[in-house]
Amino acid sequence: MRTSLSEQLATGRVLLADGATGTNYFAAGLAAGEPPEFWTVERPEEVMGLHQRFVDAGADIILTNTFGCNPHRLKLHKAQDRTFELAKAAAELARRVADACPRPVVVGGSVGPTGELFEPMGALTHEAAVASFSEEIRGLKAGGADVAWIETMSSAEEVHAAATAAIEQGMPYVVTCSFDTAGRTMMGLLPGGLAEVVAVEPQAPLAIGANCGVGAPDILVTLLEMGSPEHGGCPHALISKGNCGVPQFVGTEIVYSGTPELMAKYAAMAIDGGARIIGGCCGTSPEHLAAMRGAIDAHTPGDRPTLEAIVERIGPLTNSAPAATAERRSRRTRGEG
Repeated sequence: MRTSLSEQLATGRVLLADGATGTNYFAAGLAAGEPPEFWTVERPEEVMGLHQRFVDAGADIILTNTFGCNPHRLKLHKAQDRTFELAKAAAELARRVADACPRPVVVGGSVGPTGELFEPMGALTHEAAVASFSEEIRGLKAGGADVAWIETMSSAEEVHAAATAAIEQGMPYVVTCSFDTAGRTMMGLLPGGLAEVVAVEPQAPLAIGANCGVGAPDILVTLLEMGSPEHGGCPHALISKGNCGVPQFVGTEIVYSGTPELMAKYAAMAIDGGARIIGGCCGTSPEHLAAMRGAIDAHTPGDRPTLEAIVERIGPLTNSAPAATAERRSRRTRGEG
């Protein structure tokens, strides 16, 4: 059933976004260093299968297998000329799953960072970044994506470039950043500052928020800061798409500590923290997502969480800091999960 994110937000429901891409592909055999984007054409059954498992778990939004599908990332695999092809094919696979569902499912076209530094710290110009994002978003739109899902950003410059590309391509968009370095993004952006960053765009995003980081407690505190009444709240719908616990090495494998029960508690607290879209990032399986769906559907509104309540119910913050700034924590891992 074809829908749009704006239509689904207008219902007033809390929407469930999907879980991890990368970690679920690794469990299915993706090799370290292998770009997940190649699976779109090499193993499309795996890509569609994961989308279907997330839909079956109750996802209202599924993200395409395109987190690193921009020329700057694909050139590491000598595939920069395949950006449009891979983006379009990935959107088509997600579109097939969404269209076959009897309930509305939004297809978000995942747009991750370029991995490059902007001038003057690096060589990337605004024009080059816009061109890179435009090629990807053009493919996502051609393949049937409903919204450009700009995620795991760390700099205002990259947010602006990706938003510019989405607007030029005629795509609605959302923006999430990874607030992963002492409560800031890697490039110093604070959670409360993201609304100011997107305020300059001629077309506003449908939602803004946070994704990735180090775990549920940290991203919940980031969410509180983004919608803080002390800072006037936030004029946008808020997204919280946090990692499934903290990554730990068990032998040679990375395992995430979050259980389905923990992610269900996280989802409930995210609702009370003001999130309109809740999902999971790295480590989040369809089983985790099903528990989150149950928590959202059964939720009874409660008080806005406090830091103390988050620590008591979800666990300690991974990034410690003085209490006066404790609402800003996370650390970046690879945003496609």
